[in-house]
Amino acid sequence: MARYTGPKNRIARKFGANIFGRIRNPLLHKPNPPGMHGAKRKKKSDYGAQLEEQQKLKAVYGMLSRKQLVRYFKAAENAKGNTAHVFMEKLECRLDTVVYRLKFAGTIFGAQQLVAHGHILVDGKKVDRRSFQVAPGMVVSVRTKSQGMTCIKQALDNGAKDVPEYISLDAPKFSGQLLVLPVLDQMPHPIPLNIPLICEFLAHTN
Repeated sequence: MARYTGPKNRIARKFGANIFGRIRNPLLHKPNPPGMHGAKRKKKSDYGAQLEEQQKLKAVYGMLSRKQLVRYFKAAENAKGNTAHVFMEKLECRLDTVVYRLKFAGTIFGAQQLVAHGHILVDGKKVDRRSFQVAPGMVVSVRTKSQGMTCIKQALDNGAKDVPEYISLDAPKFSGQLLVLPVLDQMPHPIPLNIPLICEFLAHTN
């Protein structure tokens, strides 16, 4: 699966938030949107508003592709329960997201790299697929040989970031567990997301 390598700071400025949780806030010196003198935001059409909400969601979860979002949405439509809630559960239970929530990585992109490079274990077995779905009760941990990595230690020491209540963290053991399926209101998104609008957009354009 391809990894996003585009301009991350530009995306953060576009949405007016340090969306990826980077230590060096990209808005510190350039708070305005990209463009000549911080281009003024024009009023968006309904389609434009829906598209922007989808772009926000893609960014929050590590620049997922449109194809990936559609796949998760279709799976949620076919599952029991509220489609919007199931859709967000699936995104939040991705292995890279759980690794990020456990503070093993400073950004979602760092979490993607840890998983892809084989540094992460699920129930004691190496899993290098970022989209792997973590189920309640599964233990996610850092491989013993990787626990000395500076980036992991720095991320765990970051006091500005909290672990959500549906996850337990045992920092000294470099491990954690998904306790229950997350509820939408508990998900610590860095920017507001209009999930019903996103689902409506996906339902009519997939």
